[in-house]
Amino acid sequence: AYRLYTMRKLPSVLVRTLASGTSSSPRLPDMSEVRNRLRDIVGASTNWRDHVQAMQERKALHTLLAKQQEDLPPRRMKDSYLEVILPLGSQPEIREKYLNVYNSVRFGRILEDLDSLGVLICYTHTKQEGQPRSPLSIVTALVDKIILCKKIIQPDCDIKFTGNVSWVGKTSMEVKMHMLQLHDGDYSRVLDATFVMVARDPENKRPAFVNPLIRETPEEEEIFKQGELNKLKRIDFSTASLLKMAPTSEERNIIHNLFLNTLDTRQEREGWRKTESRKLPPNSVWMEDTKLKSLEICHPQQRNIFNRIFGGFLMRKAFELGWATACNYGCPRPFVVSVDDIMFQRPVEVGSLLMLSGQVCYAEKNYIQVRVHSEVYDPDTREHQTTNIFHFTFQSENEMPEVVPKTYG
Repeated sequence: AYRLYTMRKLPSVLVRTLASGTSSSPRLPDMSEVRNRLRDIVGASTNWRDHVQAMQERKALHTLLAKQQEDLPPRRMKDSYLEVILPLGSQPEIREKYLNVYNSVRFGRILEDLDSLGVLICYTHTKQEGQPRSPLSIVTALVDKIILCKKIIQPDCDIKFTGNVSWVGKTSMEVKMHMLQLHDGDYSRVLDATFVMVARDPENKRPAFVNPLIRETPEEEEIFKQGELNKLKRIDFSTASLLKMAPTSEERNIIHNLFLNTLDTRQEREGWRKTESRKLPPNSVWMEDTKLKSLEICHPQQRNIFNRIFGGFLMRKAFELGWATACNYGCPRPFVVSVDDIMFQRPVEVGSLLMLSGQVCYAEKNYIQVRVHSEVYDPDTREHQTTNIFHFTFQSENEMPEVVPKTYG
């Protein structure tokens, strides 16, 4: 509850503070300018045939890396503050790209824009005066949380993104971003997002130091402390993973009750030899029957500025499969309400086969939790590797059946 309070209350104070400290501009940059600026900062080529040479040229930037964090000048939160416009209302020609069949905005496209903006905010925080190109390779490590305040995003009203670096470690940065939409002359809040970015060397092989962060006001101090708490929670969550620790006594009771509730009592008299025989409780669906899968060929068109597959593209495809999974579960029109715990475990190379598998893992009343597992198949090595795990929460207008697991996994 405290975390939700700080996400909803403190950022609005910070946005007003940062906006008042920036010079007003008659025209805000749009998302195409964001991506062009990222290419300029890194020196990325717009032609795939030149990508090898462009990456070779980045090797010379190793000399610009700091030997320790103390060598880098500290920065303020307002130094990385950016505002970007998505002119869906004032430039109707770009609306088609963002439009879905329900005449609202495709949320997958918003995920792509948030990913690009988050990277640019971090480059703004770490920019070196007098150096047109950055020696850092800044990539998305985690989408910690995205909370939506509205069910429907209008396709014919301008959208404004704002954001800044809110917490800094040695080599990682937390970025808070907000999306607002213009209605009757005023911008109203649509969503709040928290991303975690990591900085690496020019070849994206080793961690690199980033500028420390100065807190100037009590509000900024609170936001920084919340970023530190978020980091500790992620460490605790990783430590408590089922791959490292056995289930707790409470979790074991839940598992056992699920088993008993699905046991066929007609077979119980014959002893535990018949435990394979299971029955589905009323108004329920077996979890294994909720699965949907998709396959994407990773073409150069989907590459990022480091010539790997763009993280925003991965999020969009995973979200679209998650939405379809919820729809297939019986929800005619799922509304996304939250996105969290998107872990970017390893990069996806151009030329890989991206395999996405979605399934409903929990349902309660009119809420549906969908998990999407992403793995890549390398045609050369014939190896499968997990790249991402996504978690999406959808809301239905009708009450949904419960989902019931059949196996321990």
